[in-house]
Amino acid sequence: MRSLFRLTLPARPAPKAPAIQRDRLTLRLDDGRDITVLRVRDPRARRIRLTVDERGARLTLPLRASLSAGERFLHAHRDWLAGQWAAQAEASGARLVRMATPALPLRGVELPLRWAEGRACRLTFAEDGSLCFSVPARAGDAALRRALRDFYEAEARADIGRWLPNYLSGLPRAPRRIVFKRTSSLWGSLAPDGTLALDLALVLAPPAAFEYVLVHELCHLLHADHSPRFWAAVEARYPDWRNQRDHLRRAGRSLKGRLRALLAD
Repeated sequence: MRSLFRLTLPARPAPKAPAIQRDRLTLRLDDGRDITVLRVRDPRARRIRLTVDERGARLTLPLRASLSAGERFLHAHRDWLAGQWAAQAEASGARLVRMATPALPLRGVELPLRWAEGRACRLTFAEDGSLCFSVPARAGDAALRRALRDFYEAEARADIGRWLPNYLSGLPRAPRRIVFKRTSSLWGSLAPDGTLALDLALVLAPPAAFEYVLVHELCHLLHADHSPRFWAAVEARYPDWRNQRDHLRRAGRSLKGRLRALLAD
């Protein structure tokens, strides 16, 4: 006779996915320079991969690859890494150097920069459309970077102030607030509370590309996804969106890298 009772065993917990592991190693190039490489062991990776972007060099290893195999791969591609590192440095531009930096990027162009001594650290437009950076004698690099960031954010907010009223009609509401950040990949995001976050590097891009990202994020107030309805809403408000999206795909890393170099800590 079968028992009317069954022994109930506790369910076994699902195994946790292996965590992504990160550390850093240093590679010395043939010219004596040292490059710091971020080493990432990623369970999702299927092969060893080496990449270089505005954030630096990254060596990705799948779980089955040994550390020594990764180091051999890195050394085998040292010449490629050196070339990519140089190209990225050139694209990123020079750092902000007191009394030396000759120009600054803004709205898709390089504006000549004049340096002058002043009582406060401040970046302004000159009458001829160039820029003037006034700096006190004792101002440090951090003060210069803060002044530059404040200038870029003020100019970005001025652009938003001109464009935003043109797109509010037909939206359920306006963004709750707008913040500017430095991001590694995304150009913008819309939080559930209505906060619109935009990459500060957009103010370095041509205005049409910046305006497209604004319209893109505003349309997420209508559709939270990237469905055909969403793209139809973007098309209706900004017909040239494809060209501007393609521009950001081509020049995006350079723009982000340039801002990163100028505001580097």
